[in-house]
Amino acid sequence: MKTTMIQVKKDTAVKLKELKDYNRQSYDDIIRKLIQTNDTDVLTKEDINDIRQGLEDIRAGRTVSLEKAAKELGVKLKG
Repeated sequence: MKTTMIQVKKDTAVKLKELKDYNRQSYDDIIRKLIQTNDTDVLTKEDINDIRQGLEDIRAGRTVSLEKAAKELGVKLKG
């Protein structure tokens, strides 16, 4: 495996070290994990449209109380 060196600020190195899952984990593993996590957190156009529709429903008053939703779903609320 070919490697290369990169320069990071000391505070960045400290933050990377804090992200280690175990003591001997490489910085390459940490950076790859961060990249992968970032890739999976991207919202699709469909997600964004669903969020917009939900916000529009709220503004238009198309909502259901927690109690009614729980009853319809057969969920018992505590309290």
